[in-house]
Amino acid sequence: CLQTCDNRLRTDYERRTRTGKGSDRGSGVKPPVRPSCSCRAVDMGCAVSTAADKEAAERSKKIDRDLRADGERQAREVKLLLLGAGESGKSTIVKQMKIIHESGYTADECKLYRPVVHSNTIQSLLAIIRAMGQLKIDFKDPSRADDARQFFTVAGATSSQECEITPELASLMKRLWQDPGVQHCFARSREYQLNDSASYYLNALDRISQPNYTPTQQDVLRTRVKTTGIVETHFVFKELHFKMFDVGGQRSERKKWIHCFEGVTAIIFCVALSGYDLVLAEDEEMNRMIESMKLFDSICNNKWFVETSIILFLNKKDLFEEKITRSPLTICFPEYTGSNTYEEAAAYIQMKFESLNKRRDTKEIYTHFTCATDTNNIQFVFDAVTDVIIKNNLKDCGLF
Repeated sequence: CLQTCDNRLRTDYERRTRTGKGSDRGSGVKPPVRPSCSCRAVDMGCAVSTAADKEAAERSKKIDRDLRADGERQAREVKLLLLGAGESGKSTIVKQMKIIHESGYTADECKLYRPVVHSNTIQSLLAIIRAMGQLKIDFKDPSRADDARQFFTVAGATSSQECEITPELASLMKRLWQDPGVQHCFARSREYQLNDSASYYLNALDRISQPNYTPTQQDVLRTRVKTTGIVETHFVFKELHFKMFDVGGQRSERKKWIHCFEGVTAIIFCVALSGYDLVLAEDEEMNRMIESMKLFDSICNNKWFVETSIILFLNKKDLFEEKITRSPLTICFPEYTGSNTYEEAAAYIQMKFESLNKRRDTKEIYTHFTCATDTNNIQFVFDAVTDVIIKNNLKDCGLF
């Protein structure tokens, strides 16, 4: 554009001087000067270009800021997957997270568990009395047989959603529960399916049958409701945003786990230590501990979890400690030659699970002995688990 203007002005000047219309000196004809409009056009073009560059730079900075913020947010987000066979204590762990990190259950929330407590209690006593027939155990007091028939009639007419243990029903249940024959059958509970919290609730019949009864936090923790599908819980701890997923442990529920696998920070695998002498509810030919070992093997050595932290909760240590003195570990592990003490038997089970890790040179299993119904124990253990997660996150960032 500038070159074109210069050429036109130069040609016009030469033409005028050739026709005698003057010279440079005194003729009034002046040398060519670039029009100011061209300069302004050039200046405006530069200004537009500079403004566009600034705008692009700001956009780039904003993208960088957003990426950093997104990276920091993702680094603070922890996705925990709770896995394990049925009745290993996964749902109780989730309840503990609410108690420890979310101020627990409100009075109104606890009241919602009243029918569940009553239903669990009734179903537990029903299971014991039914087992008496299978195991050919008689009531010590023959009059208890009439109580049992009455109890079955009342319990059979009540749905689990409408369960209510009245003081009258509680009195009937107490007579049955205190019978030596019933207690003998309860002592043989490994031979049939029985809720772990049976004795806890049956020993509290007077309290839980009161008209104004509201379940305590411990009552809620001990309730048993089969988990179906996936239950998601959120909470914040040590500036980390946790998403915990509890999935059904029964075989029929495991096919749903795959939806939770992507982007998992860590897996908490729960094992019921007390299940070493029990069989599955869904397969009475399969020992619960052996089933847990098979499942742990498939999870621990899965190609999708090479970079995923595996945390092993050997749970129900309180029940195991009480049971091991009267039920030998050889029921599950015939090759075991150690003593039936808590320390030695628990260490053996830990060894059996950790030995399933085929990448032990590069992958560590973080093992903890837990009692899911003990809030202090779970609080202590989860604090240690969180420290492991933080350390591994720092390693991934090259800061540890």
